[in-house]
Amino acid sequence: MILIFGASAFVSWRLRSKFNEYAQVGLSNGMSGAEIAKMMLNQNGIYDVRVVSVEGMLTDHYNPEEKTVNLSADVYYGRSVAAAAVASHECGHAVQHKVAYAPLKLRSAMVPALSFSSRYMQWILLGGILLLQTTPIPLAIGVGLFALTTLFSFITLPVEFDASRRALAWIQTNNVVNEREYGFAKDALWWAAMTYVVAALGSLATLLYYASILMGGRRSD
Repeated sequence: MILIFGASAFVSWRLRSKFNEYAQVGLSNGMSGAEIAKMMLNQNGIYDVRVVSVEGMLTDHYNPEEKTVNLSADVYYGRSVAAAAVASHECGHAVQHKVAYAPLKLRSAMVPALSFSSRYMQWILLGGILLLQTTPIPLAIGVGLFALTTLFSFITLPVEFDASRRALAWIQTNNVVNEREYGFAKDALWWAAMTYVVAALGSLATLLYYASILMGGRRSD
């Protein structure tokens, strides 16, 4: 667990440092993140998705329900390699939505269950540990809910990697970036993807921890 925590802290720091670095590298074509996003959407035949600016840093995301590509101000107005990478990545999710990319559909279908799980899971786990000597059922339910969360984390991985793949292919094919800028964009998106990898591994490690408590309690009965 300590190793996972350390890896998570390192990857988060590395991601921010990379994006700060590439935010200082101006695009040779001078396009803003918003312009790149709108261009990518249009070229993929997506005309019902709006590109909007949201507050915060690294708060960029695609909202399939509202059909919006939400870009932080630095990305929306930025004319840097970092802005191009993030804007095209989020549009990659919109393309996934349009083509009914299977892992994205599965992840979206899991969201209602995840909402319930995230609301009650920690309380169920805590209660389960306290009641373990009496009955293993509450902790078993908590472990099951956490397993669902962990599964969601791993299903997220192909969704994020595929969105980056689509983004990089598009910005290269359409000459949005030159060869040097492409390398920077690829590096930035790789570190962004690593945050999801570490999160998934962290979730798995925590799941195994709770599962070991459950199995240990059962053996002592």
